[in-house]
Amino acid sequence: MHPVTEAVTNRIVERSKDSRADYLERMEAARAAGPGRGKLSCANWAHAFAASPEGDKQRMRDPTAPNVAIVSAYNDMLSAHQPYERFPPIIRKAAHEVGATAQYAGGVPAMCDGVTQGRPGMELSLFSRDVIAMATAVSLTHDAFDAALMLGICDKIVPGLFIGAAAFGHLPVIFVPGGPMTSGISNAEKARTRALYAEGKATRDELLTSEMKSYHGPGTCTFYGTANSNQMMMEMTGLHLPGAAFVTPNTPLRDALTAAAPKRAVEIRDGGNAYTPFSAVVDEKSIVNAIAGLLATGGSTNHTLHIVAMARAAGVRIAWEDFHDLSKVTPLIARVYPNGSEDVNAFHAAGGMSFVTRTLLDAGLVHDDVVTVAGAGLRRYQQEPFLQDGQLVWREGPAASLNRDILRPADDPFEAEGGLRVLEGPLGRGVMKTSAVKPQHRIVEAPALVFEDQDALLAAHKAGQLNRDFIAVVRFQGPKANGMPELHSLTPALGVQLDKGFQVALVTDGRMSGASGKVPAAIHVTPEAAAGGPLAYVRDGDIIRVDAEKGVLDIKLDPRELMARTPAKAPPSAPGYGRELFGWMRRAAGTADTGACSLFEAA
Repeated sequence: MHPVTEAVTNRIVERSKDSRADYLERMEAARAAGPGRGKLSCANWAHAFAASPEGDKQRMRDPTAPNVAIVSAYNDMLSAHQPYERFPPIIRKAAHEVGATAQYAGGVPAMCDGVTQGRPGMELSLFSRDVIAMATAVSLTHDAFDAALMLGICDKIVPGLFIGAAAFGHLPVIFVPGGPMTSGISNAEKARTRALYAEGKATRDELLTSEMKSYHGPGTCTFYGTANSNQMMMEMTGLHLPGAAFVTPNTPLRDALTAAAPKRAVEIRDGGNAYTPFSAVVDEKSIVNAIAGLLATGGSTNHTLHIVAMARAAGVRIAWEDFHDLSKVTPLIARVYPNGSEDVNAFHAAGGMSFVTRTLLDAGLVHDDVVTVAGAGLRRYQQEPFLQDGQLVWREGPAASLNRDILRPADDPFEAEGGLRVLEGPLGRGVMKTSAVKPQHRIVEAPALVFEDQDALLAAHKAGQLNRDFIAVVRFQGPKANGMPELHSLTPALGVQLDKGFQVALVTDGRMSGASGKVPAAIHVTPEAAAGGPLAYVRDGDIIRVDAEKGVLDIKLDPRELMARTPAKAPPSAPGYGRELFGWMRRAAGTADTGACSLFEAA
């Protein structure tokens, strides 16, 4: 192991000692109590399969016959989740083939950040993760299952399913992806049209035509944002079947992987010879593996929130310092749009996750000695699936990159360090995704332009008021203020100013998209303005320095003078679009560096 990776892992183990022990004790108590249906009365149990087919009913009369839960985020609106409509029949049939049953235990909500960007609904997005976690718990709390399959892909859905599954960590859990859509127009063409529209040089109809050519079919959006970072992470934690992440939907190989999931879940249930509960798969080492994968591939900044919350659900305490220190020694070995010109399908074709896994293992940057649902250590995930005479088998993935513009070995990376920095200073603590930011833009010192919301910044852009060097401070966007919406709609406007040659950066207590691009952005700044953080005291014209190289978030003002000012007040919470139902979550939310989660008591 690399000494820094080993040191960070040991630090996490020590920090998590008490919380992890408590979690494992609770999971063992749940396992020792035995399958829930064995404790149900006849009336209780009959309710659980009253509507099942007759063959399933007879099988479920046997208290030892395995029953697999399906928890799904299916809906028609999310292109990534639309393929899940086909999955339950495939899963039930496969379960029958191994003497088991499978039941659709419950659905969880799944909203599309791509639809709600810049809209009021985005204020529900982050907390939808916590709702999904609770819905997952409701689905499994019938206590009638030997294992569970989680059907979800996109931004908040996988973290929510993960947090909910952690509460039932005595069960084996396998995440079942649907895969990316086939590639549409080039990312360069899409970005060009967006920039033209931001400048008023393309019509809305031209923009919509371009977007429709990009987002054109079933599957995840093909850029490397949070959804596809989720899939990478599930591979690195050992919760996928190997190589499942980036096989496109509605293909024979995808269907074969879907059918293999319930069969493997039955094999690793309690009572067999290969019992592999979620609580054994997810531990300090597997979380470090997920972080390393994120850094090596230039993944989504959203995971500086999600991984912290997900790990905590399993008793593992992660701090931003862990990301920062691992980033210093983890090379950036992938360039996938928006960090490069090609999409996840090209990434997969170039070697994909099997290459990434092998490369990080060989460099000593991830742990092989982990438990996975595949029944072996992480080395198993340098294999990739394929069909041989109609049967699903695995073979070794490529040892060398098949396209060095997309994937490179650890000894010749795109950059020596990972794609993430933690910034600290008088304005608080935040993070920056640097993998898509050119080195010459990673240090910006300029006057502040302060905005209370993203609409005000966009209005200033349209009015031609941003043709200058500036650092945009967009505050009152944190979890307690308005639910911490993504501010991705700011990227085209700020990018236009950057392209004009101005020094431009963003500082915010809100989030950017997992597709954060070329504009340097210090995000997730904590303490947030609504909680009395320093951003509430910043005024137009204050000189701010954003230095990703040294990890500095500074203001050229004596801190005592800054904090002596009268702070700006947070705008009142806006009603409508369901936002009023989430008030308790805003009040209960933790800080960004603890995961911005409403489900845990304050640390």
